[in-house]
Amino acid sequence: MEVDYMEGARIRRFTDCASLNNGVLMPWLGLGVYKAKEGGEIENALLEAFRLGYRSIDTAACYKNEAGVGKGIKISGIPRDEMFITTKLWNDDHGYEKTLKAFEVSREKLSVSYVDLYLIHWPGKDKYKETWRALEKLYSEGLVRAIGVSNFKKHHLEDIMSDCTIVPAVNQIELHPRLTQKNLLQYCRDKGIHVEAWSPLMRGQIFDDEVIQDLSQHYNKSPAQIILRWNLEHELITIPKTVRTERLQENMDIFDFELTPEDVSRLDGLNQDVRIGPDPDVFLF
Repeated sequence: MEVDYMEGARIRRFTDCASLNNGVLMPWLGLGVYKAKEGGEIENALLEAFRLGYRSIDTAACYKNEAGVGKGIKISGIPRDEMFITTKLWNDDHGYEKTLKAFEVSREKLSVSYVDLYLIHWPGKDKYKETWRALEKLYSEGLVRAIGVSNFKKHHLEDIMSDCTIVPAVNQIELHPRLTQKNLLQYCRDKGIHVEAWSPLMRGQIFDDEVIQDLSQHYNKSPAQIILRWNLEHELITIPKTVRTERLQENMDIFDFELTPEDVSRLDGLNQDVRIGPDPDVFLF
């Protein structure tokens, strides 16, 4: 994996990577596979993504396609150390022992000896600290290269870090121009936690926004490319989901232009604190 990213530098190449707080390198742009169907759909999408140059794949136990991800990686013939695989623990498996068992199930489905990034998918009700201890054990045993969380608010992170051994490397959250989460983003940066955006395109619901359309015409880029470049300007790891070849190509063609600070601010101004997913404080099961 070619890397020439330096902290504070502009992100100009598809091969650029973020350096996590333990030194592990993670591509700024990856492929999310939420709702990609097990079998031919996900395998074909992965093979096409790999052909185009993608090397970071984000899945989860609840997506029910980890086996397809594993098969796609195997068929591709790409060396394991050139891949970055993220998977996530589902809510039913919170708790120390259950987490360890769930991880083994995911690892076996993926057909890998280790996972690059393992995340707690949602904080849930009251067991995430116990779950975090299990992730620390997996990390200490070398079964994961980095550990983190997903959909954690500031108070969840403060709770974990009050007595954790390892600070989360990543917090994967819903983030797009209508939900910029600036306070949480700043908190994570202050603590050395990289923020990763899920649903960065808000499932296309903001493509018709006047500001985005104006910038699309100005830069001669699609609305999706404008938004994904906005992610990079904020140094956000981003994982747009698609199984279509033309979208895979479109989503990666964001490294040949940069948004001006003024245009970044225009996109920032679209924030309405609007979610398309659930609020982590009420998603309690």
